[in-house]
Amino acid sequence: MLYNFIDLFAGIGGIRKAFEPYGTCVFSCEWDKKAQETYYANYGEYPHGDIRSINEKAIPDHDILLAGFPCQPFSIAGVSKKNSLGRNHGFLDETQGTLFWDIARILKEKQPQAFLLENVKNLRSHDKGKTYKVIKNVLKELGYTVYDEVINAKGLVPQNRERIYIVGFKRNLKFEFPEVPKEGPSISSILEENVDGKYTLSNKLWSYLQGYKEKHSKKGNGFGYGLVDINSYSRTLSARYYKDGSEILIPQEGKNPRRLTPRECARLQGFPEDFKIVVSDTAAYKQFGNSVAVPVVSLIAQSMIQAIERNEVMEDTVAERRLEYATK
Repeated sequence: MLYNFIDLFAGIGGIRKAFEPYGTCVFSCEWDKKAQETYYANYGEYPHGDIRSINEKAIPDHDILLAGFPCQPFSIAGVSKKNSLGRNHGFLDETQGTLFWDIARILKEKQPQAFLLENVKNLRSHDKGKTYKVIKNVLKELGYTVYDEVINAKGLVPQNRERIYIVGFKRNLKFEFPEVPKEGPSISSILEENVDGKYTLSNKLWSYLQGYKEKHSKKGNGFGYGLVDINSYSRTLSARYYKDGSEILIPQEGKNPRRLTPRECARLQGFPEDFKIVVSDTAAYKQFGNSVAVPVVSLIAQSMIQAIERNEVMEDTVAERRLEYATK
């Protein structure tokens, strides 16, 4: 069976890439213009812009909602006001004014049978745990069975990258996250053979990074550049990699280390070789740093589809869970 899905906060389509074997993307949304260019080059469509301006009723019906959303703190001011006016409210009200609320209003309107959300590991501790508590409560209030797990991608790509994945089903389905190997490929497996000299650090920058690291080492801090062991894995690739590349530097015999090329960043995130890079190096570094490790999402996608098609239901019902959260 094939499924229709939507791709929210799409970036360059890393999550979409993982779900394409199982169906068709019927709607995508991404506000960043440069990311839209990369998305168009690879998928033949420009994503819609700011999700806040899109009416949820206008979004096509779909089976699965996908979103790698930014995390923001939630205000309880609106809830307090409703209390003072004697009005009923739900957890959904607490998320208004945040980008998660846009996911929630689409889930409420379109009622897809499943969703996958991705975020940084620290979402769980963000705003002293309140943010994540509200997110889970909203998803359950909307009638979904919710699963979550922090997964490190380093067993599939040569990068230490921990992210939280949140999976939900409209039916009370049994689901298990996939097993990801503890150890995986090495950095050497993603390196290009002939690399332009422009990626080698200048004497000035290399001297600055060494001095910066030494200064913080004396203070007992671990700040500074990351010179990788090419037979192991790297630090996490971040959106700030374009600034100086300092978190992942490749050693070079007889000369200064170099930063990764955009193609190597694509490989570090598990994108296929035919993925088109059509923007500047600066934009590409930001895009790959903000993206997902595609092989991890591919395994999760496979597990989600298997759970839907197995259709094994747990004992407690969605109605019971709705009642539980409505009475809190």
